[in-house]
Amino acid sequence: MSSQILQTGTDKHSGSTTETPASPKGRPVRRLPAAGTIGRYAALALAAALTLGPVLWTLSTSLRTPSESFNLPPSFLPINPDFTAYQEVFKQINVGLLVLNSALVTGLIALGQMASATLAGYAFARLDFRGKNAIFSLVLATMMVPVQVTIVPVFMLIRGMGLSDTLLALILPAVPTAFGTFLMRQYFLGLPNDFAEAAALDGAGPWRIFRSVYVPLAVPGMAIVGILAFNFHWNEFFRPLILTISEQNFTLPLGLVTLQGNLGTGSISVVLAGVILSMLPALVVFIFGQRTLREGLTAGASK
Repeated sequence: MSSQILQTGTDKHSGSTTETPASPKGRPVRRLPAAGTIGRYAALALAAALTLGPVLWTLSTSLRTPSESFNLPPSFLPINPDFTAYQEVFKQINVGLLVLNSALVTGLIALGQMASATLAGYAFARLDFRGKNAIFSLVLATMMVPVQVTIVPVFMLIRGMGLSDTLLALILPAVPTAFGTFLMRQYFLGLPNDFAEAAALDGAGPWRIFRSVYVPLAVPGMAIVGILAFNFHWNEFFRPLILTISEQNFTLPLGLVTLQGNLGTGSISVVLAGVILSMLPALVVFIFGQRTLREGLTAGASK
C-alpha cells in the first residue's frame, strides 16, 4: 500500500498548521472551482454579453457597407471594415454645433442639479421646519410622474417666459431633481453631527456650517448626482424634440435623427456610426468618474 502524501503549511491568521493533499510526486493538487463559483461567473458572463452585445453589434454595423449590413445570415464581424460611414456623419450634420449644444445643456443641468440637490438635501436632513416630512414625501412623489404628463404645462410656462426654442428651455426645467434631493438627503444623514456642533461652538452660523463643513464632505455624493445627470441628459431626446424647433438649437440626439433621411431612406451604417460617436463623451465621463461614483456609493456604509 502506498501512503498518502501530505504537505504541511502554516495558517497566516491562526498560526495553526494545515495539511493539504499532494500528488505522488510531491506537488500540490489543484482544486477545481466550486459549482457556485462557476455559476456566478457564468451569470456574470451572460449579463456582460447581454449588455455589451448590442453595443458591439452597433460598432460592427457602423464599419460595414450598407449592402453588407443586410446580408443573410448576418456576420458579426465586418468582412472589410469601412470607415466611410463616419466621414458621412460629419458631412451630413454639423457635429461640432450639436456637440456644443449638448455639452452646454448637459453640463449646466448637471451643475444645477448638483447645487439644487445639495441645498434641498441638506435642508431635509439637517434643518427642522414645519411640514418637512410632508414636503419631502411630495418631492418623492414627483418621481412617479412621467415627463410626458408634465411636458404640456412646462411648454406653456416656457412660452410664457419667452424662452421658446432656446437652450434655456431645456436647462431650467431640469435643474430641480427629486432623485438627487433624495440621494443627497440620505448622504447628509450619514454624516456625523459632531462637526456641526464643533463649528457652532466656534460661532459659525447655519450657512457657514453648511458651506464650510458639510459641502466638502458631500463632494462624493454631489459627484454621483452630476455623473448620473450628465449620462441621462446627454442622451435625452423627448424634451428637446418638444421644446426646440430650429436646427441651431438641436442637441446631438435630435441631429442623429436627420441621418435617417426622408422616410428612413438613409444608410443604416451612417446612422449607427453617429450613434457610436454620440456615445463617446458619456463613456469618457463614466470612465474618469467611475472611481468617484464608486466611492460615493460606498461612503455611506463606511461612515
